[in-house]
Amino acid sequence: MTATAFTVLLDLDGTLTDSEDGIIRSMAYALRTMGRPVPDDAALRRLIGPPTFETFGLLIGDDPAAIDDAVRHYRERFAYVGLFENRVYDGVPAMLDALRAMGCRLLLATSKPHVYARRIVAHYGLDAWLDGLYGAELDGTRADKPALIAHLLAHEPVDAARALMVGDRKHDILGARANGIRSCSARWGYGEASEIDAAAPDFRCAAPAELPPLVRRLIDA
Repeated sequence: MTATAFTVLLDLDGTLTDSEDGIIRSMAYALRTMGRPVPDDAALRRLIGPPTFETFGLLIGDDPAAIDDAVRHYRERFAYVGLFENRVYDGVPAMLDALRAMGCRLLLATSKPHVYARRIVAHYGLDAWLDGLYGAELDGTRADKPALIAHLLAHEPVDAARALMVGDRKHDILGARANGIRSCSARWGYGEASEIDAAAPDFRCAAPAELPPLVRRLIDA
């Protein structure tokens, strides 16, 4: 593969894996440990995807010390248990096979700390398809998708005109746009229709099987 190869940037949670159980249970653990109210699972599910510090800001308010405590408690459980309360979405391995067969470079671009992302993709065998992995630092550096994608572009031979960001939340769409990259909404993930409509992705796929034909059209255009 060369710098002129078409590049697909892939989100992790809600795009490659259904991580709902591990994230929700770890959020609830952190809130209970702090003596805070625990929203129901449906409310917590809507918070999957954004950076963890941002999520707890929404849950407990703008108190930096309390947010730091919540993230620490969240990681007490997530780093040892929640990581593996997870599953690869049906159709994702075939999707990745098809993209690789087209000669695409596949790069992970996740707001999750890269130390956790590496363990997850290795555990589920997803690393076999990836040409690179980019994630946040534990202190929240590069958890913001525009900053993360800018960092990736500074370190990878990617032609933005021949690249596509695929993710399930508005953060993926807005991060791609900020860096001159087209975006595709992974509608099988956690993003609600109203959120995606407002973010206005360039493309939408309802299932993993729809992504390779879309990429083929972009390559051939």
